[in-house]
Amino acid sequence: MSSTRQVPRLTQQVVYVDGVRTPFGKAGSALGGARADDLVVKTFRELLRRNPSLPPARIDDVAVAATTQIGDQGLTLGRTAAILAGLPVSVPGYSIDRMCAGALTAVTTLSAAIMAGAYDVALAGGVEHMGRHPMGEGVDPNPRFLAERLVDPEALQMGKTAENLHDRFGQLTKSRADAFAVASQEKTSKAYANHLLQPEIVPVAVRNGDLGWDLVSVDECPRPGTTIEGLATLKTPFRSHGRVTAGNSSGLTDGATACLLASEATADELGLIKKMRMVGFAFAGVEPEVMGVGPVPSTQKALDRAGLTISDIDIFEINEAFAVQVLAFLDHFQIADDDPRVNPLGGAIAVGHPLAASGIRLMSYLAKDFENTPSARYGITTMCIGLGMGGTIIWENLASQGSPA
Repeated sequence: MSSTRQVPRLTQQVVYVDGVRTPFGKAGSALGGARADDLVVKTFRELLRRNPSLPPARIDDVAVAATTQIGDQGLTLGRTAAILAGLPVSVPGYSIDRMCAGALTAVTTLSAAIMAGAYDVALAGGVEHMGRHPMGEGVDPNPRFLAERLVDPEALQMGKTAENLHDRFGQLTKSRADAFAVASQEKTSKAYANHLLQPEIVPVAVRNGDLGWDLVSVDECPRPGTTIEGLATLKTPFRSHGRVTAGNSSGLTDGATACLLASEATADELGLIKKMRMVGFAFAGVEPEVMGVGPVPSTQKALDRAGLTISDIDIFEINEAFAVQVLAFLDHFQIADDDPRVNPLGGAIAVGHPLAASGIRLMSYLAKDFENTPSARYGITTMCIGLGMGGTIIWENLASQGSPA
């Protein structure tokens, strides 16, 4: 006989408690001697150190993303990194791959479980060691993709998809892309000078052939003093006389990120600081050969579901895979290239883009943006994704006067 007992339908609010990252290094350079899984371990241990009121056994699950899941980025990275970080063996873990949006997807997947009442606390992370594992290493794309023209051949080369965006939208000129890149470098330099980025960075000790050991504590990629005149001289590697250069794109990068998520009630119970609340999220698909426009439909989808409009958003953290991709987003939503709400601390053009790790870097920046701008209520983290997708999360500033307690 079946039971007549009613099982409660549980829903919980998700809060972002804390986020950290390793320094980002040029592929194979500053962090070249480090293992990818060890970079994740460093971020996990730092989160536990910074949040001592959290009993590790209370962590319900661990999700870690990597785009190239091979070697030291393989073997169910969420589980192995959790064990290596000293979490109790009772804490499970798994791996995620959504290319550049891996860490962002780790956050949304775990958050969905928290919203459903299945989890109370979770760790999300992402890593990419592009020096050890170049993008596409070991993959074997199904020949039908090209033979049956399911995707344009250029869809498999991210730089060419950026050139395609320039083609499709004639107003997205190289001069605009270069100007945006210079601004990213300038904002990053200013953020470093004001000690806004250093608190989230976990120093990493790395074997060095000359020094024995080296302590890496800052990002290697920024180029202070970058000028438009200097960018104008750079080669266009993806197309002769093209518009995409190393200067207006993110570089190949090594690094890891991690963040701590919790239900709002559990954060209150454990005395954890609540930096921002998740409002909603969405993913969307676009033509793979213009993957950089992906954040446009994913953002509109997320806004529609949340009952918000673009005018409600006070801060935008947009991944700068390529300057042209950000400009396409700004033009669609009629936002000026130099709008101070966009990437206030700079972005990936300056600090780098270690693929699957970057989503949480955006969240760490947004949490700092909210701290610096208490009047801001809503912000988004959004990014384009290889093979033609976009991902967007809307967050609410819990310090904002407009936010409910």
